[in-house]
Amino acid sequence: MNISMNHVGISVSNIDRSLHFYRDLLGMEVLADEAFGGERYDAILGLCGARGRVAVLRQGQFQVELFEFSVPTPIHAEADRPVSNLGISHFCIHVADIDEAYVRLKSAGVRFHCPPIEFPGAEKATYGRDPDGNAFELLQTSEP
Repeated sequence: MNISMNHVGISVSNIDRSLHFYRDLLGMEVLADEAFGGERYDAILGLCGARGRVAVLRQGQFQVELFEFSVPTPIHAEADRPVSNLGISHFCIHVADIDEAYVRLKSAGVRFHCPPIEFPGAEKATYGRDPDGNAFELLQTSEP
């Protein structure tokens, strides 16, 4: 089987706030922003009566689906949940200049665990949190 990553789906508490983060701060293009609901969504999400708003964003090959559920009422996750908890711990965004991205995002109020750190192999990385506390990694490598 030949596989590749297509997108990351994130349930958010306020889609407009998350659009500001992913579109305005990370520079992603909004491909869709619309209401969702109905049998197909119920089936694929494994929910009953699911509805809300979904936005799809892209930058290069990386896509994000943001879901703001009005039904069912979401349970808020701890904003500072440890990345060691079971489940998806983070997603990674490749950047050309991590130091510039870190300074720009931090000055916009984005929370980071630490400044960029250099790892063996000349990679630099840091973890930050989106508006709902989802961990993301910024990664700079010598390869795109």
